[in-house]
Amino acid sequence: MSEYENLKMGEKGAWVSIVAYLVLAATKLVIAYFGQSEALRADGLNNTTDVIASVAVLVGLKISRKPPDEDHHYGHFRAETIASLIAAFIMMTVGIEVIIGTIQDIINQRANEPSLLTAWTAITAAIIMFAVYRYNLKLSKKVNSNALYAAAQDNRSDALVSIGAAIGIFGAQFGVFWLDPLAGLIVGLIICKTAWDIFKDATHSLTDGFDEEEIESIRETISTHSDVWAVIDVKGRLQGNQTLVEATIHVNPDITIQQGHDITDEVEELLEQEHGIRYAHIHIEPYGSER
Repeated sequence: MSEYENLKMGEKGAWVSIVAYLVLAATKLVIAYFGQSEALRADGLNNTTDVIASVAVLVGLKISRKPPDEDHHYGHFRAETIASLIAAFIMMTVGIEVIIGTIQDIINQRANEPSLLTAWTAITAAIIMFAVYRYNLKLSKKVNSNALYAAAQDNRSDALVSIGAAIGIFGAQFGVFWLDPLAGLIVGLIICKTAWDIFKDATHSLTDGFDEEEIESIRETISTHSDVWAVIDVKGRLQGNQTLVEATIHVNPDITIQQGHDITDEVEELLEQEHGIRYAHIHIEPYGSER
């Protein structure tokens, strides 16, 4: 299956998240309003940001499927990374708004006893989001999509947020009224933390950052080829969910050009089999030459 077919399959996961978040956000905000729960309200606002983030992932996946053109010779795979960056700013804005609102409620002691219905709503939402998390996690591994894997992790954190909201609401039922707005504050902090993680990963990728441990693993894989006498240099960068690798290797100086070409083909095939890397540029030099 090509990377473009994988991206198309990944869109299914984005759509599942969007539908789940839309239904849960609307349900939570309405029930939180009538049930007077700050924790559930914050959880509902969290889901509205998740809708935006999921839409951004969907748009990014769609743009990423566009083939290379005259001014995008490597394709449009980074579109989903840019979309994630935009979603991170939106999520951070909402998270800060939730934090400010709940802090004001705590300071002004505007804490009410929320309805028990709000707690059961949060628990039901947690179960639903955990099911969505399992679906997207399985799909992300099947299609090898980093964006969908990140979305799955966000699904799991949302399930945990809902559980935290339920705990705060149940606590308020026992007279600890400040626990509900405190749970809302924690939800706001989790939103900001998730936004920061998405921002950090996106900017790291867009500035051609790459995992050093993965580089070392790629180096070791190349070294296993019997005709590679030395691995001089390995570089990697991400193009969306595609890994681009450049490597310089030393080989027997007495081989023919055709033999050298065959070695590079075999190394590239090895990288695809072991690491799923479909874009590799292998430069060969005679063993003992200067870099």
